[in-house]
Amino acid sequence: MPNFYTDSPELKHYLNHPLMQRIVELRERGFIEKDQYTYAPHDHEDAMDSYDRVLEIVGEICGDVIAPNAESVDHEGPTCRDGHAYYASGTEHNLETLRKAGLMGLSMPRRYGGLNFPCVTFMLAADMVSRADAGFENLWALQDCAETIYEFGSEEQRERYIRRVCDGATMSMDLTEPDAGSDLQSAQLKATFDETSNCWRLNGVKRFITNGDSDIHLVLARSEEGTKDGRGLSMFIYDKRDGGVTVRRIESKMGIKGSPTCELVYNNAKAELCGERRLGLIKYVMALMNGARLGIAAQEVGISHAAYTEALAYARGRRQFGKPIIEMAPVAEMVGNIKAKLDATRAILYQTTRYVDIYKALDDLSKERKLTPEERKEQKYYAKLADAFTPLSKGLGSELCNQNVYDCLQVHGGSGYMKDYTCERLYRDARVTSIYEGTTQMQVIAAIRYATSGFYANVMKEFAEWEVSPEMAPLRARLDGLSARYEETVAIVTSHNSQEFTDLVARRLVEMAGYIIMSYLLLQDATTHADLFASSAHTFISWTESEVDKHVGFISRAANR
Repeated sequence: MPNFYTDSPELKHYLNHPLMQRIVELRERGFIEKDQYTYAPHDHEDAMDSYDRVLEIVGEICGDVIAPNAESVDHEGPTCRDGHAYYASGTEHNLETLRKAGLMGLSMPRRYGGLNFPCVTFMLAADMVSRADAGFENLWALQDCAETIYEFGSEEQRERYIRRVCDGATMSMDLTEPDAGSDLQSAQLKATFDETSNCWRLNGVKRFITNGDSDIHLVLARSEEGTKDGRGLSMFIYDKRDGGVTVRRIESKMGIKGSPTCELVYNNAKAELCGERRLGLIKYVMALMNGARLGIAAQEVGISHAAYTEALAYARGRRQFGKPIIEMAPVAEMVGNIKAKLDATRAILYQTTRYVDIYKALDDLSKERKLTPEERKEQKYYAKLADAFTPLSKGLGSELCNQNVYDCLQVHGGSGYMKDYTCERLYRDARVTSIYEGTTQMQVIAAIRYATSGFYANVMKEFAEWEVSPEMAPLRARLDGLSARYEETVAIVTSHNSQEFTDLVARRLVEMAGYIIMSYLLLQDATTHADLFASSAHTFISWTESEVDKHVGFISRAANR
């Protein structure tokens, strides 16, 4: 089987971005741990070499273990027995392989047993794992829940729980309830303090919980008697070893079947408070969800990569009318579109991730010492960019992922509709990416203020100042024209001074902004590596032009009614 890292030079391109110099500098704190841990890097080159070597190991495991197990896991799925969830045999094998490889604490600090890798490296690994089996990525990537304990838990909680995650313990975030999906402030699972046992007790039901029978749970629960909104919710840690939670059922899903999605019943379950009371939704879940959305964005990219690989291989091998179907223009166009959308979503994923890495590293540094004025300015700058880019990466990435698997199946024709082909599973797996961790519509709500405030337009102007190669200059000129049209359209919307009108056109404004920003990023990639990205830049910018035409037309007509 191929190595999913070495067979994708695009991944190494994103690993070696110039911003990694600053990310490593912040992450390693001047390489102060080089004498304390044998595996800590001594300088920037040593750190980058460590990332490269570990990603190659991940790529090998994805190609040799996870991908070959994907079909059997999809067919076998998890089972529910005696109030607990049990993974498919292939899933157990995947987890054990990654545990033995030491890949269950990638981003956690070394003092808790982790590798202290930046988020970029973690997302590169998640990208590959998702390409191998998107359902398994839902289990493996939930180790990132430990980030919430690291950010908001006590030192004693970090020592107990993060070490276990680094050793291979699984995690889940128990947020959704039967009557509280996107509207999490309606959550009613009750938390009461048990004076006798000096602990909290949880009672109620959680639904649609990914990996719901995990070892360690982060649970959103109502701790304040008589409250009905988000101000009465707190975050708790539940340890499966303490008992008190049973799996009522595992949902029978369309896709992502290897990952058990559970309905949980909490019956006087022992738990401990994470952070401060009343901040569960307002602060902790928001941080948790942003990390989860980035993980789903990586999942979308991984699925798109798998779709491109399958479509290209089939189109080259399938012959009709005496020639491979890749030589037929309609098929070649579909395959090219898949690649362009894959590269565009990957570009914004890693740009977003770099922003997250820098602002989070500065946040962490602020706990050790006071930031300088320059560092505070840098932290604020990258935090805002991360907040603005995350809904674009997750929301638009999910829609493009679904378009890609649709086209992949279409390339396969009737064969793609059969379970004999991988594209049938990809088609089912992709659909949920537009739904969980915040629907596309919720991402539009999160992003629209950055459109109407002019923030996205300013980002485009900043990106337009980047140098491009002479070969890419004509594309940049076209893209600058699209940016101007976008800014004019935003002015039309804001001049109406109507929330109802803004709501009507919000999705179109956000899509325009996202596609233009992706195009600028792809243009920069094509300037650096024309052999990898030039074709995609041409294809995606042409597609973006048609999308902008469509959306500008709709908004103009709506404004003149």
